[in-house]
Amino acid sequence: MRLIAEIEAEREALQQICDAQKTQRERNRLGQFATPPQLALEIARFALKLFSTEEKVSFLDPAFGTGSFLSALLQVFGTERIKRLVGFEIDRHYADRAARLWRDSKLELHTADFTKALPPTRRDRFNLIICNPPYVRHHHLPASDKSRLHGLARSTSGASLSGLTGLYCYFLLLSDVWASEGSVCVWLMPSEFMDVNYGVPLKEYLLTRVTLLQIHRFASEEVQFGDALVSSAVVCFRKTLPPKNHLVNFSFGGTLNSPKMLQAVMLSNLRADSKWNGHSSHETKSTPCARLSDIFEIKRGLATGDNKFFILAPEQVRAHGLPSKFLKPILPSPRHLRALEIKSDPHGNPILERKLFLLDCRLPEVAVQRDYPRLAEYLESGKHDVAKGYLCRSRSPWYSQENRPAPLLLCTYMGRSRTEDSGPFRFILNHSKATAANVYLLLYPRAELTQALKERPELARTIWRWLNELPPKVVLSEGRVYGGGLHKLEPKELGNIPADGIVCLLGTSFKNPSRQLHFFADRDFRS
Repeated sequence: MRLIAEIEAEREALQQICDAQKTQRERNRLGQFATPPQLALEIARFALKLFSTEEKVSFLDPAFGTGSFLSALLQVFGTERIKRLVGFEIDRHYADRAARLWRDSKLELHTADFTKALPPTRRDRFNLIICNPPYVRHHHLPASDKSRLHGLARSTSGASLSGLTGLYCYFLLLSDVWASEGSVCVWLMPSEFMDVNYGVPLKEYLLTRVTLLQIHRFASEEVQFGDALVSSAVVCFRKTLPPKNHLVNFSFGGTLNSPKMLQAVMLSNLRADSKWNGHSSHETKSTPCARLSDIFEIKRGLATGDNKFFILAPEQVRAHGLPSKFLKPILPSPRHLRALEIKSDPHGNPILERKLFLLDCRLPEVAVQRDYPRLAEYLESGKHDVAKGYLCRSRSPWYSQENRPAPLLLCTYMGRSRTEDSGPFRFILNHSKATAANVYLLLYPRAELTQALKERPELARTIWRWLNELPPKVVLSEGRVYGGGLHKLEPKELGNIPADGIVCLLGTSFKNPSRQLHFFADRDFRS
């Protein structure tokens, strides 16, 4: 076999050529993000410490690519310790080239879907699995695949996964029947599973079915994949039941073998339904008496199904002759909205340089064709593409919109911190009748706050200022972070922010807060 250094140089060049021959969109849909060579070496060195000196290695990589982990394994372990090498690669574009590259090695490379492969007998299982599984979001998985994968995951690992689960979670769980007892498993994957609901079954598996050794989370600014906006983590475990009083290492920043922060946590103190990213920090939190969800009903903004078709500028409205009764004012995206306070004209339209309107009609097509021919003509232009989209085809009629009344407050959904002292999220006070799309989170006061606002309308401005003055770390601790420092908040995460300060502003004990959504039919309470 040629020198591994020569093969690795050729492999890196091959990886660049293969990637360049595909569009970014194609690779995103298949979750193809190549592991950087230095990171592959770091993971191999970490795995080496978990093997005895003379122990032979049977290695499996379920998402082989061009073989970055195989190369790292040979560099770190040496060829003499390798007993067996097996890889799976679903994409022939990479598999054929990788097979030629590694033709002189012991590699058994299968051009096949790992999730459809027949597991080995117990005698032929592997004692080392290292993998960077495909990061395919759930909406790119066909319903038939989701159903098949759900059943497989349940039968092999006992985990019952949500329909929102990404493909990488299935890869890890399905590998359970490929791993021998006591085997070492190292997975490079998105860190979001530690904080989201769909990650709960995976965390339950890591807590009860294997011995979780370490989770290393890379700092958001230390992007591991230049072509993927995702915050990464390395998850390492042995396939054996956890011992009593077991400690799990949570590390953060720097490298896997030399992290900036390391914290040992008792396994018994970890819960599958809690957020694990917090274990990267030594800070402690007090339990608040009230949270934002006790005071506001928080909804994601509406998803139109096709913003270009349904969200129109005034000149487009005039050009198509669309009736005003089917148009609602809607706020522009955060990048076009600099103001933190939205003023209103006498008709409830926001006073903004960029004015937009949402097309929302609930009349049946027959009535539209009879009474509104210009609107019917415009809708006809979207029948062959817009109407067939996932959201539109599930609505009746397809051109009707979700019910999202104008909110009192909005919060931007994603963002980056501009400075250390400024948070990535903005809270916006809305005096208009404008609704907003799903690039915002919408805050509707619950019954108790609604009553307080009627009596003291100036509270709206006071609460709005209080929210914008929250220390960034308070908000960031509830959300999640992606590569490059991009932060994101889901409605439940925003709702989990401590809100004792608002309770103090209200001057009430806030007992048994109402859970009824109030849609502000009467908007006279605003300052």
